[in-house]
Amino acid sequence: MASRERRTVVLGLGNLLMADDRAGLAALERLRDEWFVPHDVALVDGGTWGMNLLPVVEGAERLLVLDAVDAQMPPGTVVELHNDKVPAFLGCKLSPHQVDLADVLALARLRGSLPNEMVLVGVQPGRVEMSAEMTPVVEGSVQAMVERAVHWLEEWGKGCRRREAVHA
Repeated sequence: MASRERRTVVLGLGNLLMADDRAGLAALERLRDEWFVPHDVALVDGGTWGMNLLPVVEGAERLLVLDAVDAQMPPGTVVELHNDKVPAFLGCKLSPHQVDLADVLALARLRGSLPNEMVLVGVQPGRVEMSAEMTPVVEGSVQAMVERAVHWLEEWGKGCRRREAVHA
């Protein structure tokens, strides 16, 4: 079987029904709506897929994760973790569903198929409870998450172009 070319993946994680936990998905949506990204960059809504994310992770040369993370910082603080700092071990719970991502990364590491480069761009949630609305401080940080995502895509040679506003 011929091996498939590994590509750059932007993976948004979160739960739309858990207030600030939706920040990673909101950042992915804003990236998709406001920027043209190269065709070889996959924008993946990972929601809370858990172990079903393994093929996505293993198919990535570079993985950029957008998520809400509990880094014990003030709400709305944008944080970045790089390569080995991205939790790839069991028991490190940075967000309500992060254990699933940690499990996926741990399994990919055991299988020798971790992406060559990984970056997690996250935001410290203020509230993770049943609600379809983010807190204003976290919602205000989503744009900074998108800007950091664009930075990393460009750093990886994946030039992005801002979409022009459509006039009615």
